[in-house]
Amino acid sequence: MTTDRALKDYEQEIVDYVESDGCFVTGVFDPEGDESNFSYSVGFPKSLGQSEVIVFGLTHSLMQQMISAIWKACNDGARLSEGAKFSGILDGFDVVTRLVDVKRIVPEFFNSAMWFHRREFGTEMAEAYQIVWPGAKQGLFPWEPGCDPYVIECQPALYEANLHG
Repeated sequence: MTTDRALKDYEQEIVDYVESDGCFVTGVFDPEGDESNFSYSVGFPKSLGQSEVIVFGLTHSLMQQMISAIWKACNDGARLSEGAKFSGILDGFDVVTRLVDVKRIVPEFFNSAMWFHRREFGTEMAEAYQIVWPGAKQGLFPWEPGCDPYVIECQPALYEANLHG
């Protein structure tokens, strides 16, 4: 489902990337450094028939590589699901996908993906997964006891219900 209005340059870039590569990665950063950097996919539902993904707290280039590696794994037959472990995405560590709480699928985190979904399918985006990485020192995920507070702070838990909204 597409609209008749002319696309803006950045919208056309997204459409072209999804058409040619299966996925576009949007990187978001806070110039003041108060919030975690994050990157999210645009195009997983169209190219893979699976949900978009988001990852927080690492460099944009590393997060882009992680999203691309998840896309490749899914293209090779892997399925995104709550608690799914993926190896070979982050050097030396597994990552886990967590289902994003539907109330956290908002423009603040998924703006271009939400636009693309409405454009392609005529519906609102209703599902996404967060790629969660463990701390390098202990190998613990944010929900595990003893996890480094920095690892927890870098990765807002979109998979938990938003208590303020």
